[in-house]
Amino acid sequence: MRKGLSALLWLATLLLAVWAWNLKDPHLLALRPYESALLIGLCLLLALLFQRCQGRLAGILGVTVLLGSAGLSAYGEWTLLRQKAAVHAGELSGARVVGAHLLVGYSDLDELRVLVGRGMVAGVFITRRNLQGKTLEQLQTEIGELQQLRHASGLPPLLIASDQEGGLVSHLSPLLPQRAPLASLLADSPTAEQQLLRAEQYGAVQGAELARLGINLNFSPVVDIKPDTPGQLLDFHSRISQRAIASDPGTVSTIALGYSRGLQSQGVLPTLKHFPGLGGVSADTHHFSANLDTPLADLSQRDWRPFREVAGQTRALIMLGHVVLSAIDPDNLVATSPQLIEDLLRSQWQHQGVLITDDLTMAAAYNRGLCTVAVGGLNAGVDLLLVSYDHEKVYPLLDCLSQAYAHGTLDQDQLQRSAQRLAEQQRWLSATHPQP
Repeated sequence: MRKGLSALLWLATLLLAVWAWNLKDPHLLALRPYESALLIGLCLLLALLFQRCQGRLAGILGVTVLLGSAGLSAYGEWTLLRQKAAVHAGELSGARVVGAHLLVGYSDLDELRVLVGRGMVAGVFITRRNLQGKTLEQLQTEIGELQQLRHASGLPPLLIASDQEGGLVSHLSPLLPQRAPLASLLADSPTAEQQLLRAEQYGAVQGAELARLGINLNFSPVVDIKPDTPGQLLDFHSRISQRAIASDPGTVSTIALGYSRGLQSQGVLPTLKHFPGLGGVSADTHHFSANLDTPLADLSQRDWRPFREVAGQTRALIMLGHVVLSAIDPDNLVATSPQLIEDLLRSQWQHQGVLITDDLTMAAAYNRGLCTVAVGGLNAGVDLLLVSYDHEKVYPLLDCLSQAYAHGTLDQDQLQRSAQRLAEQQRWLSATHPQP
């Protein structure tokens, strides 16, 4: 009995130590309001049990570990509060420069207003948590007020982004109508011309709904090639087999092109995702690291065809997935790889459109270090860094990017070229007047 209790105490102590080391991990976002207090309380409770139930040496060791974990938790909480205070006080050097590359989610509208009004973000991501208890008109008014705040501050309009693919991923539904996935447009075996027309009509209707709400950027279409096999057991969120349009790259290109044109006709920018293609990736990058081992010849002829064809004929952004492309850069994520961005996309493909990362709080990126990936991404030529799910990470991100800017570790030439691409995108948005 005593040995069993001792084993449980040590196991609990180890778990609390790991938790303290990973304080505020995105997977624990639901605990965020009381996470530190709960962790510190549990550490102190177990420390008391160690004193009572363990021998002198084991008790001292256990209490030391637990008090260290409690201290680490308190330090983590203090660090976040300090970062928030520095942002709100306007103390970060270069925050507006680096903030021009951040697109963020939110839950606290008052905190968001500070970031928006001071130019510390380029855009805002709207998702289900922002719809709770609101009518379409209320959300429309909220978005309009954010844009008015930008105008009053003499700043360019915000990018207002959504993730409204249709089907499985429809984060603004039921506030907006739930629409069938783009793959449904292939019913009745239409010709390529019919596919293009159907997709353009679909995109125009959806684009009008988004534009009426105030959204000018949609994270769609998915142009990953549909895999031959269903998703793996631990694929909780990627689920590409259910979201992809088709297994034929020509069909994907046709549907994605028509859809993108339809969105653009309403003043909404499309986003091609997830480069370099997740059709050959089995791991769910929301939770696990992933490698793409598909031969380059196959990628070039199949997976990359929709990206090249649609990006070459529209103003679509390209979203970079959090994978390692082993054949080109086995050490870096695509978003931090100069070989993938500068050599392939910018030089070989001659693509000068805007590149955006997938959410940096996904485990495949976050576990490599939030600041490491963000700095590496900007230096590699990424234009926008997405922080959507764990929106609170915008504070440590602004803090570390501002320090990198002040210390000269951000590539100024890359930032300047990126600013030009973003300015061109902004000019198109400003000149576009969609019909309601």
